Amino acid sequence: MQNQIYLLGAFLISALIVLLSTPFIEKLGHRIGCVDLPGERKVHQRPMVRMGGVAIFVGTLTALLIVWATGGFGTLTADKSNEVWGVTVCGLAFFLIGLADDMYSLSASFRLLMHIAIASVAWQMGVRIDFLTIPSLGLVTFPPLLSLPITVVWLVGMANAINMIDGLDGLAAGVSGIAAVVMMIVSIFMNQPAAAIIAAALAGAAIGFLRYNFNPAKIFMGDGGAYFMGFTLASVGVIGLVKGVTTAAVLLPYLILAVPILDISAVVLDRLRRGKSPFKADRRHLHHRLLDAGLSQRLIVLFIYSLTIWVGSLAIAFSGVPSGVAFPIAATILLSYTSWQVRKHARP
Repeated sequence: MQNQIYLLGAFLISALIVLLSTPFIEKLGHRIGCVDLPGERKVHQRPMVRMGGVAIFVGTLTALLIVWATGGFGTLTADKSNEVWGVTVCGLAFFLIGLADDMYSLSASFRLLMHIAIASVAWQMGVRIDFLTIPSLGLVTFPPLLSLPITVVWLVGMANAINMIDGLDGLAAGVSGIAAVVMMIVSIFMNQPAAAIIAAALAGAAIGFLRYNFNPAKIFMGDGGAYFMGFTLASVGVIGLVKGVTTAAVLLPYLILAVPILDISAVVLDRLRRGKSPFKADRRHLHHRLLDAGLSQRLIVLFIYSLTIWVGSLAIAFSGVPSGVAFPIAATILLSYTSWQVRKHARP
């Protein structure tokens, strides 16, 4: 019961701070000129402040510090404490890199190098993928020379995946919020309270931000918010789920985040196939293709939400949560309805 109170507290504190601070951050963004201008690839028609990630970060961090100060994390082992600090400190670094890019437009190569360096620090602090449980092979332990690049690719890849899907009002925030809620549920069941608390705080921030970011959006999260949420989700998946010793546990974070993973994978492979830089932006993402099919922003976002809920429900069922099979049934009905709406409104 006490753990549930801390989880609810982390969620509500984070959401409340985001709700209260976002209007002030929007005004500040206009004042200092940190705005995203309309363009060929852009959907919005007027300059939009792209500093919403400040509210998301501050809300999440404040909630975690309050829970920590009130004993919500309990007595952590040295290894688990290092993991929590690794997620928090390196999440701050990812946020700052993104915020700097929002304000000063850093080069893609510099951002990538910084991401790799920060993810390597996170690995050193214990946020690492040390093994996988593979059917017929059992537990396969990775040596450090293999664990490091696998972990870095996962952390950096997810940070950029969330950033890349942030192309429609409310899309990245909603997908991240749904994924965070699913990770919280699964982490609770797998007896990983620290990971569950971090996920709860992130979910509160993401869902609170939708008040201002859902179509028609008043503010964007920017790279700062997207990098922070992507890195934090990936890290929670590592410290809360991947360290489980069952095949299902190892696969859960990849299943929960399947939508952004498949989107970025398809886009990057397509760019490479066409001889383009994988970092050069284009209109090949799923949401762009659906826009080109004549669908509205809201319908596209709701359809991708339903996809995220569906894969999340599968993760809940595979994790062994009691009555977890009911989640995929309900999610399949929702996905079927939104898919029907997509077919109905798409151009022939």
